Amino acid sequence: MTQKSMHFWFATWFGTGLAPKAPGTVGTLATVPLHFLLIQLPTAAHLIFLIGFVVLATWSANRLAADMQMKDPQIVVVDESAGVLIALFLMGPTTLWTVIAAVVLFRLFDMTKPWPISAVEKWQPAGVGIMADDVVAGIVAGMLVFWGAPLLLG
Repeated sequence: MTQKSMHFWFATWFGTGLAPKAPGTVGTLATVPLHFLLIQLPTAAHLIFLIGFVVLATWSANRLAADMQMKDPQIVVVDESAGVLIALFLMGPTTLWTVIAAVVLFRLFDMTKPWPISAVEKWQPAGVGIMADDVVAGIVAGMLVFWGAPLLLG
């Protein structure tokens, strides 16, 4: 067995991208527990972590895409991890319903890629395009839950 690189493990979100079915959803769901750790941080530290996460994710996605000589390998799911963390950060109060809403909306936007999400996935280099659509999907999902949270919370 060949030893895998750090960027392989990070880009595949510690192997969840190797799931035989729905690797993006598996990677998304495997990231949700990290949100519960991050909300213990002060908001500024949480935001700094997210920015660093997106930078590292972009680098690792770009490296793995180059290694595989593919534009957007299906096993790269760290983009879903970043996107859902952004949605969860922006959604407002953390309740069961807001978490479910943020995750579902994020996956819906990530899979269907409505404009402007579809426009940014073509950005270059490959790692930027891989990440950009999920970052925008996370922003849109998080803001929709934030604005709709009063309805979700009753």
